[in-house]
Amino acid sequence: MKYSMQVNILSKNLIKPSLPTPKHLENYNLSFFDQVADVAHLPLVLFYPHYDNNSKIDELEESLSRILTHLYPLAGRFAEDESSILCLDQGVTYIKATVNCKLDDFLQQANKDLDLALPFWPQGIMDVDETNLFVTPLMVVQVTTFECGGLALAISHAHPAMDGSTTFKIIYEWAKVCKFGTPSKEINFMNFNLGTLFPYKDLTTILEPPVDEGKRSNSKLIARKFVFEEDAISRLREKFDSTTGEGLGFKPSRVEMITTLLWRSLIRPTTSSHFKRSIMSFPLNLRGKVATLPEISNSFGNLIIDIPIKFEHDDETKMESLHHIVKLIKESVQVIINKCVNATPDEIVSLVIDLYKDNYAGLEWGGDNEVVNFTCASLCRFPVQKTDFGWGKPSLMHFGSRHSQVFWLYDTECETGIVVQMDLEEKYMDKLACDQDIMDFAKF
Repeated sequence: MKYSMQVNILSKNLIKPSLPTPKHLENYNLSFFDQVADVAHLPLVLFYPHYDNNSKIDELEESLSRILTHLYPLAGRFAEDESSILCLDQGVTYIKATVNCKLDDFLQQANKDLDLALPFWPQGIMDVDETNLFVTPLMVVQVTTFECGGLALAISHAHPAMDGSTTFKIIYEWAKVCKFGTPSKEINFMNFNLGTLFPYKDLTTILEPPVDEGKRSNSKLIARKFVFEEDAISRLREKFDSTTGEGLGFKPSRVEMITTLLWRSLIRPTTSSHFKRSIMSFPLNLRGKVATLPEISNSFGNLIIDIPIKFEHDDETKMESLHHIVKLIKESVQVIINKCVNATPDEIVSLVIDLYKDNYAGLEWGGDNEVVNFTCASLCRFPVQKTDFGWGKPSLMHFGSRHSQVFWLYDTECETGIVVQMDLEEKYMDKLACDQDIMDFAKF
């Protein structure tokens, strides 16, 4: 029987900065990286089992107001030309809700069916798309309390304003402000310099829309959680080490090994087909990776390069090799890192444009409907799992907008294993769940 619950909205209001934004900061210029970000609102939901109905709920609102004094663009709205944010303290949407179930019961079911987390997305976010995103608040928060204790905190952000790294940093710092009562004037953890370093560009003569735009599958995406425990990762490493004749010359990371295993399982042939051509996008966070730009290490906004890793099917015997695929991943990422480490801002922008033209706008890959696209987003070592507002750490997290097929990797609670939230079309999810390699190493 399908698990049933009902989320009831109690109130919706706007949380504004506790101190007015100074006149000279009322126009925040977006950057080139903001300009090329996906036009989507991206939700994240954190579930807190140890919250009780009498603790710190009012401080959530108060601390959000204090932190918005520092994060003034978040309380603004996109300008009509979409190249800047008008920071007039319009406010962040803040929604209070209840749900008619107990968190323990919900978690038992949600660990089997992650789609049960969808009703906890901020109200209305599912209806945000390219037609209305730029008139939607940049950030929407919803706090949903469960019967007999427990809380779901959902935060959704406009991707053209900031990336996941920025969002996770904000949530982590917001939690500290809430827990420790930090005053507004002592909150200072982000720089607002990307619009100056990477200014907005006229892209009409530089970039064309992807040639596959409008041809992408409209199939519904479903989410499922796969857990790779510490012992399984050790066994997986033995599998990578077992073929000594194919010496790698490097020690693959946990993320590289798990991604390799999952990607191979998704594109390997069934009895009646062949290996599929595929592009795996690896979002590379440039913060801390460009030696010539140390000032971007804590920058607000988007600062991600989507590295395309292209899988050809010209030698299917070779393609079965985990070693070949993990080398493909490692080398593709390292090439881009090496190009960025001493690059100027203009050189980095040119690199992004070239990658887009060659891999997403070109006929060979972007125009081939047989090419299967995935994204691997590693959140391992990010502080989002340690976001303690005063009632402990979250016990379940849910990511994504369900706009594309994504692997979301993050650490287990003890940080020795890795959890993967897979957002996939049903045919790929079924394929993955029946793959013997996945059954050997993952719990799901």
